Amino acid sequence: MVTATRDLINEAAKIYKVLSNSTRIEILYFLRHCDGEVSVSTIVDQLGLAQPVISKQLGILHRYQLVCRRREGTKVFYILDDPHVVEMVDDMLEHVKHEIKGEPHPRNLYK
Repeated sequence: MVTATRDLINEAAKIYKVLSNSTRIEILYFLRHCDGEVSVSTIVDQLGLAQPVISKQLGILHRYQLVCRRREGTKVFYILDDPHVVEMVDDMLEHVKHEIKGEPHPRNLYK
């Protein structure tokens, strides 16, 4: 395997590990349906989770460039940074919907 490809695969695996946390997926999903930046307090209120939990997960998402943040005084605002990851999460949720309903998946594109 080409080293560049292996490096890309290793980086992709890190992103999948970040996305293996349901709280982080929930945050991304919430931000995906917001218009513009959202404050941490709004995310906390809407998701019903403790502020330290949300802040920790947002820090991880920021570290992996999945969200951007902006400070304004003591408030911090977040917005999605990578639409590709959001599309991937949407696709995974569609996959899960098929699994839950026991429905067949769309036709295999590789046949």
